[in-house]
Amino acid sequence: MTRTLVQPTGAAHTRIYAYGAARGEIAVPNDDLVGPIDSSDEWIRQRTGIVTRTRAVAETDAIDLATDAAREAIEKSGVDASKIDAVIVATISNPKQTPSVSAIVADRVGSNPAAAYDVNAACAGFAYGVAQADALIRAGAANYALVIGTEKLSDIVDPTDRSISFLLGDGAGAAVIGPSDTPGIGPTVWGSDGSKADAVGMNHTLNEFRDGAAPWPTLRQEGPTVFRWAVWEMVKVARQALEAAGVEASDLAAFVPHQANMRIIDEFAKQLGLPESVIIGRDIETTGNTSAASIPLATHRLLQEHPELSGGLALQIGFGAGLVFGAQVVVLP
Repeated sequence: MTRTLVQPTGAAHTRIYAYGAARGEIAVPNDDLVGPIDSSDEWIRQRTGIVTRTRAVAETDAIDLATDAAREAIEKSGVDASKIDAVIVATISNPKQTPSVSAIVADRVGSNPAAAYDVNAACAGFAYGVAQADALIRAGAANYALVIGTEKLSDIVDPTDRSISFLLGDGAGAAVIGPSDTPGIGPTVWGSDGSKADAVGMNHTLNEFRDGAAPWPTLRQEGPTVFRWAVWEMVKVARQALEAAGVEASDLAAFVPHQANMRIIDEFAKQLGLPESVIIGRDIETTGNTSAASIPLATHRLLQEHPELSGGLALQIGFGAGLVFGAQVVVLP
């Protein structure tokens, strides 16, 4: 007799219950960074829209930031930490290649022995994490999930690199996701273009550093290539996410793109044809580009400044190193 396997199913729908945030302890103005790159405060503001960025002290790492953001999200969600059975952390700045940030954070916040793993999808990491949490819960593989984007990019930046050094900040954003009576997370449109992997990424390997063949690996980018790709190609992805969710730009309450550059954000919104009623996340002005943390950080700030957004629709889209991208429409908690 052949036995039939049990294959579980979960909730029909999911939603985001709450967001949490943690930013680096130090506010670093443009004037503190311009010397090594022979630049000026005015040049940085015009090119990026950044006035200052948050950076963490030496004693704080990406795990600490993730823990603080997670604790706030859990407290606001009303879900007991012990009921969270999946923890997904998006990061490119784990201070150790192993163990994962997620396993440590799960233990710190009281969700041990939750399933825990890290995602390396750079600036699209949070969108990837939300997609996976939604799928895990609807498949019955988890009941509640904690998704975190966390970065301490100041550890992997060359202060003399004019292409990216002044952009980067440190911080973490988290979200608790669980079952819902109505749809709260739309279909995810995601993908990558590895043929352009050299456009953004690390300039050396750890092996090269170990062998004395290269200095400490740091982030670098080809600015014009990234700008063109982000504006023209990612607009197409954003439109696909709206269509997949069955909504139009005019239905949105908020637009939260990856906080890469204010010029990209503004051009993005223009190309999408967003009405003036849509509130746009522009956290980059005072936080900087925090890669995987940027979407939840920007959303957290929008909800603080505009509580009326609660219950509205937000389009979030991440894109970055490896030309990886992910977008979805969500109902704001």
